[in-house]
Amino acid sequence: MTQFVFIPSDERIVDAMIRLARASKSHRMIVAGCNSSEVVLDLHRRGCSRAATTKTCRVPCGQNDVAVITWREHSIKALATTLDWLVHFLIPAGILVVWIGPHVRTPKQALRLPLETLGFRIEAGICCESGVAIAARRIDSTLAAEAA
Repeated sequence: MTQFVFIPSDERIVDAMIRLARASKSHRMIVAGCNSSEVVLDLHRRGCSRAATTKTCRVPCGQNDVAVITWREHSIKALATTLDWLVHFLIPAGILVVWIGPHVRTPKQALRLPLETLGFRIEAGICCESGVAIAARRIDSTLAAEAA
């Protein structure tokens, strides 16, 4: 008899975000948004011991490889404000992964302008029943990598 294991949607979201970021266990990660402490605990359970929330890492000094944000019930305008603050936690070649709940009808289009304003370009995305996850990288870091 086959047994099925129920995986809560938050765990699938965390797995999808790790894949999108192409993050390894040694990467430094900063987590913001709703349930950020639960996301950090999930990351720690997966062996990502260098993950922290914005509450525990208060000074944005560009030391994180990955910034993860989970956004459920707020406006895109409020998300843009949070992104503007969060990107200062990232190293220049860092990647930003944003998960948006299903309340936003066209999340990729809604995020494109705020991300481009901050100098980021969307690289990849994943859709599921509980929302959309999008990975973005700084435009100048991708141009520098292509030139090298």
